Amino acid sequence: MIYIDKLEYEKIVEQAKNEFPHECCGYLSGSISGEDIFIKEIYPLINIDKSSEHFSMDPKEQFNALKSIRNAGLKIIGNYHSHPYSPSRPSEEDKRLAFDTKILYGILSLEKPEHVFNLFKIDKDKNVEKLNYTIK
Repeated sequence: MIYIDKLEYEKIVEQAKNEFPHECCGYLSGSISGEDIFIKEIYPLINIDKSSEHFSMDPKEQFNALKSIRNAGLKIIGNYHSHPYSPSRPSEEDKRLAFDTKILYGILSLEKPEHVFNLFKIDKDKNVEKLNYTIK
């Protein structure tokens, strides 16, 4: 099972709202215990593309986030971004750019008033698997 810390989930939603109409992005970090994945902390990053249709993370910020994650004794669980005007599913570009088959990909849709957040695994053939999670 995948567990997302409630306050961290709320931070993703807040970041997406604040950066609207652009996509927001960041890292999901936490720990893994057996079959369970715990997303304990997010690391918001700047979308240097300032676009509503794609994102690019600032390399310097990525490096600093990775350092902080390691120093906190956590692991990169995945990354996340928002879709300001489209559903919470990987776009063709998202699939094309999903190089790491071991991490999770989170997408928050702001398309409708009831925001939708989904987590996905994307394999080397670009097949997408939607994953279940619980917010705690």
